[in-house]
Amino acid sequence: MLIDDSAVVRGFITRVLESDPDISVIYSAQNGEMGVNALDRQKPDIILLDIEMPVMDGITAIPHILKKSPGVKIIMCSTLTTQNAAITIKAMSLGAVDCIGKPTSTNDIQNQANFGETLINKIKSIAEGSTEIQARLRNLPAPESEPTPSSSLPTPHKSFSYLSPKEGLKLRPPHEGYAGKPDIIAIGSSTGGPNAVMTVIKHFSGFDVPIVLTQHMPATFTKILAEHIKLQTGVDAVEAEDKMPLVNGRVHVAPGGFHMLVERDGLQKILRLNDGAPENFCKPAVDPMLRSLVPIYGEKILTVILTGMGADGLIGSQDVVARGGRVYAQDEATSVVWGMPGAVAKAGICSAILPLENIGPSVRKAMLK
Repeated sequence: MLIDDSAVVRGFITRVLESDPDISVIYSAQNGEMGVNALDRQKPDIILLDIEMPVMDGITAIPHILKKSPGVKIIMCSTLTTQNAAITIKAMSLGAVDCIGKPTSTNDIQNQANFGETLINKIKSIAEGSTEIQARLRNLPAPESEPTPSSSLPTPHKSFSYLSPKEGLKLRPPHEGYAGKPDIIAIGSSTGGPNAVMTVIKHFSGFDVPIVLTQHMPATFTKILAEHIKLQTGVDAVEAEDKMPLVNGRVHVAPGGFHMLVERDGLQKILRLNDGAPENFCKPAVDPMLRSLVPIYGEKILTVILTGMGADGLIGSQDVVARGGRVYAQDEATSVVWGMPGAVAKAGICSAILPLENIGPSVRKAMLK
């Protein structure tokens, strides 16, 4: 379903999506109220939702949409402005899973050569990574998630209980690699990531090591994400700048449009912004960040791979593990898209595969060693 007040944009996006034989636009609405009402008759898997619309805007529509269709995945289509970036981050806190910068005029449409490819990739990755959507496509009831225990932290062996036995996933043996306190925490995330990041980082208060975060997001959005992390978790967070020193206890967010690397500068460790080619179709990407950490921190790296499409972070995580570092991955049941965490889980390099709510406490436990 497409919900946008611009007829030009609706027509353009519909043509883009229906150029792919696997995607069908089943309904097009010009405001949130029309979209919500249409859910009495239509059953979309994914909704593309504009922010600013008459009658009912996108933010107001989200809770109504999710009440009528709890399993639907919402992608916000937003113009790349600071104001809309802040609203989009709020939309994700309400349940949207991803965002994309949308064309707003005929000229923009003509210049958005990669818009269609990006949008189609997002939609297909979300569909392929969603157990609810896959179940609907097979006309089967969605599988029930196993409950997440809240009273105690799972040990690495207990985390097997959250995995599908048919996957045959194995954890890294507990005796392999560094088991002490890490010197840096590195987080990679994509689709569904902002909410997951907040859930994990709220447990990082008082940490005396730096945290580096690469979240797949456009420029402008990453600055707002850093502000929201600080506001919602109480943990200091900034968007990275070139040659910025790493600060203990601070979350350093890779800026949209640049890879974020860590380098030595004498006795200091500083951030460098790299304008190289995208990796894994992403910029910023998780792999270059992790690669830059290995020669500096060696075995004392704790990597966390959260919900996201694709396999960004796999190669970098393999490098981390080869040097003796650790990798924690979010489990399938709590991931919006089990692409990135699924890739490292299936590679057998994880020290733990955990429900989202247990990742932050598990990292905190590692910090106490």
